[in-house]
Amino acid sequence: MIDKNQTCGIGQDSLPYLTCLIHVLEEWFGLEHLEDYLNFANYLLWVFTPLILLILPYFTIFLLYLTIIFLHIYKRKNVLKEAYSHNLWDGARKTVATLWDGHAAVWHGYEVHGMEKIPEEGPALIIFYHGAIPIDFYYFMAKIFIHKGRTCRVVADHFVFKIPGFSLLLDVFCALHGPREKCVEILRSGHLLAISPGGVREALISDETYNIIWGNRKGFAQVAIDAKVPIIPMFTQNIREGFRSLGGTRLFRWLYEKFRYPFAPMYGGFPVKLRTYLGDPIPYDPKITAEELAEKTKNALQALIDKHQRIPGNIMSALLERFHRKQKIN
Repeated sequence: MIDKNQTCGIGQDSLPYLTCLIHVLEEWFGLEHLEDYLNFANYLLWVFTPLILLILPYFTIFLLYLTIIFLHIYKRKNVLKEAYSHNLWDGARKTVATLWDGHAAVWHGYEVHGMEKIPEEGPALIIFYHGAIPIDFYYFMAKIFIHKGRTCRVVADHFVFKIPGFSLLLDVFCALHGPREKCVEILRSGHLLAISPGGVREALISDETYNIIWGNRKGFAQVAIDAKVPIIPMFTQNIREGFRSLGGTRLFRWLYEKFRYPFAPMYGGFPVKLRTYLGDPIPYDPKITAEELAEKTKNALQALIDKHQRIPGNIMSALLERFHRKQKIN
């Protein structure tokens, strides 16, 4: 009888070359059924090829985004170096602001319209609409710090201060949870301060109709009156298309009202176009009441929404605007 290795060496009727190679490898390495293993591996490759083809492009895109963000940082390296030479936390703020500004530019094509309305120095109270996740305000703070060299303090909800690991971040970026007297003190000291009167309730309950949910809140107006500072309304176009909340459902709304924690799930992270619009400052008027000033501010913010936001918001339209066309906002 002629064995397999001998058959591989016999003329035209010998076994195919690949089969012979498999037999030789089996003999050398002492493996049995090597051909079955290779067939199984080939089957697995065939099964998982679609998945591999889906994953690899996204991995490449992820690396590209990291590269682009790094380039944004490198572009401002001299500014970073100068910041660290003066104060540790100023350098840290500059670094984080640069990272966020890079992410804003790459992922959302973020823009701020009306930056000139933010004073170069001196106090102002910024009142903004609260998205499901206020990522627009993070971007805005980064812009303010980079382009005006100012830190915009912000009033945050109490629950944020209880999130593990957040204390240092909140301290470095000067977040506070009140009270009213503290807000007045900050403004009188010449700083910028931002407040969202709707807060977490507006974040959870408002939806693609962009309804303002302030209730009867007028404390922010009293702060502006006591500190004798102007109010600047602020709204970000498509912020509800970037992230949305299920907090408007009966269950999650009841949970929030009961425990004052945002239990509602959110979804999103869509790379929609984001534009922040700053309205004309509402000057200090000693004759106006807190109720009147709160209503005046709400009307100014609603005017920004009416002018710059499609109602109801549409995620697909916002994505198309980001990637396929630029629309002129009248």
